[in-house]
Amino acid sequence: MKNRLFYQSRLARPELDRAEGIYLWAKDGKRYLDGSSGAMVSNIGHSNPAVLQAMREQMEKSTFGYRLHFQTEASERLANKTAALCPEELGRVFFVSGGSEAVESTLKLARQYALTRGEAQRYKVISRMPSYHGSTLGALAVTGYAPLAAPFSPMMREMPKIPAPRAYLDGLDPDDPATGKHYADMLEQTILDEGPQTVLAFIVEPVGGASTGALVPPAGYMQRIREICDDYGVLLIHDEVMSGGGRTGKFWGAEHWGTVPDLISISKGFGGGYVPLGAMIARDDIVEAVLDAGGFAHGHTYAGNPLACAAGLAVIDEIERQDLTGNAAAMGDKLKARLNALKNRFPFIGDVRGKGLLLAFELVSDRTTMQPLPKELGAFDRLVNIAYDKGLIIYSRRTRGGISGDHFLVCPPMIVTEPQIDEIMALLTEALDEFAAETGLDKDSAA
Repeated sequence: MKNRLFYQSRLARPELDRAEGIYLWAKDGKRYLDGSSGAMVSNIGHSNPAVLQAMREQMEKSTFGYRLHFQTEASERLANKTAALCPEELGRVFFVSGGSEAVESTLKLARQYALTRGEAQRYKVISRMPSYHGSTLGALAVTGYAPLAAPFSPMMREMPKIPAPRAYLDGLDPDDPATGKHYADMLEQTILDEGPQTVLAFIVEPVGGASTGALVPPAGYMQRIREICDDYGVLLIHDEVMSGGGRTGKFWGAEHWGTVPDLISISKGFGGGYVPLGAMIARDDIVEAVLDAGGFAHGHTYAGNPLACAAGLAVIDEIERQDLTGNAAAMGDKLKARLNALKNRFPFIGDVRGKGLLLAFELVSDRTTMQPLPKELGAFDRLVNIAYDKGLIIYSRRTRGGISGDHFLVCPPMIVTEPQIDEIMALLTEALDEFAAETGLDKDSAA
């Protein structure tokens, strides 16, 4: 029978039979360890009984209630819970179905807020290169990842970009506050170059996602960009689609630096992969100004779906009940140390980075120059496929703006145990050994 379903490529994978905890089984019986939580989504693991029970109970009540017709208990409770997890200034929640929608929502609310203030000239949203903020045209406009954005550039208004603070590539000390200031000051210069009166917002992932491979900002960076945004009346948007929900060892990635944005987007682990779910969280005064001016000109059919919200509330309950944020911090430290130890065995591992269980390692030709591996090796695809064949799922992207370079995210569910980390590392080491032998890198001395 002809396959009618298509997605991004012709890549064929086995049919999924079932999933439980950190494992998934194909129909042929082969077991896979979910070393990337899907796409950093299944934060609390698969088939959690409490979440499934909450979904069953909600299904017995209702599976849909359109937001213009009804309030629902599930959406109100999840909104209250989400706001309680936020800094006090951020008290209003708007539900969506995914990360791209969450980012689009922040951009559109920011723009409408500027209009209420008589600042119609503010429309530019500065972001970073590289970065990833979603696949819709609005989110792509602030995404710095050429293969995904370039084909659609004639269809959108691209926004200004500043370099991501990749100190490890630039030979700078990430623990020196001068490094953080160096990169943050690029934001101020770009605001001045663009004209402060035209700049609406700056969007940033507190801990980098797929495009920068769990990039951790240098000392002082997050605090300095907050100051710069305040100085020029620019809204600060934290894209916590991947870093939010406890994965970094704090519920919000930005908590590591004590900085508070004006708007937050969250998805992925927020719904834990049980149903499509995301949210925008905003300052109260921003929402009140927009509502007073006639309302938020935006919305999605499934926004605040009661089944999705019931699942999301149960996911947060499980994170708190099991202290999965604490486990992410503890197991993340152990996994990161093990990944760093691989550098002694594989000289082509040039960098290990991240916080909690949002971790990545990057392959290079030379650790001194940080030159990437030759593109023709296709390392970002090949290593993933070798690991997959061995029963380990990891996630990769091109490091240098999508053009070259290879990094791999190792982000198991937050329920992972130390014996399971041993299993991850055994499979990953086998995969790296095979990749090294296949490419001849086992004969090189890149260190």
